[in-house]
Amino acid sequence: MLTATLMALGAATLHASWNFAVKRNTDSGLALWGQFFIAMFVAAGALVAWWIIDDRPDFAWQYTLLSGITHLPYSILLVRAYNTGDFSVSYPIARGGGAIGAAVLGVVLLDDVLSMLTIAGIALAGVGFFLLSRGSLRQMRFAISTAAIIGVYTAIDATGVRQSADPAAYALSIFVTTGFTVSVWTFATRRGAVIAALRQQWKPFGFAAIGTLASYCLTLLAMRLAPVGYVAVLRESSVLIAAVIGWRLLGEQDHRRRIGGTIVVLVGLVALVAGG
Repeated sequence: MLTATLMALGAATLHASWNFAVKRNTDSGLALWGQFFIAMFVAAGALVAWWIIDDRPDFAWQYTLLSGITHLPYSILLVRAYNTGDFSVSYPIARGGGAIGAAVLGVVLLDDVLSMLTIAGIALAGVGFFLLSRGSLRQMRFAISTAAIIGVYTAIDATGVRQSADPAAYALSIFVTTGFTVSVWTFATRRGAVIAALRQQWKPFGFAAIGTLASYCLTLLAMRLAPVGYVAVLRESSVLIAAVIGWRLLGEQDHRRRIGGTIVVLVGLVALVAGG
């Protein structure tokens, strides 16, 4: 259990860290593209090696494509959320709201049933969001929109994983399709900047790519060693880590209210997972 705990907390730290790298970059859009671009090649290489060493990976490619397409508006909205809002507010709302959106879509699309504890968790997280945004939903419209997209692609991926014989291959394939769609968009809209950015920042892009891949892999490995709900709760601790990063490393103000609101969100997410 200790190993699984450390893995889940490591995944949470890595996820908050690569988002921090995107936020603090002078060009968040290129920073996000750069890590997805490199992660695409790493994941594609892993799938090719899988095919050569073992057999052709068996996964629900239709959902992989749909997930990759959905990750494009997610990427655009996430960058706008970071460009217009503080990290200690945008990240918790996007991640926490995404979990809530996924739970609701699970009821609509996957016939999941919400327990009273889950409903209470959603309500409590909503209170936390209110505290984070000071009641101004308009101010955080991009973070809220990002949360909605996270909910959509999470529901897509939940379906895709359930229909894949090789769930790990499905997870890798998401990085391939996401990297492809985001790269097509970035090359189409910022062709002159991408090559220069890759030449100048390939190291931070590479570290961020490793971070996002490692975060996902650590989560999957932890779920093999401990109950899924336990790992999911620890994984969502990234919202609290992000609030602290915003305060200590980015110098964002009003940290007591924001950390307090994030803790309320985290408690709501714990209830959401426990109720599931």
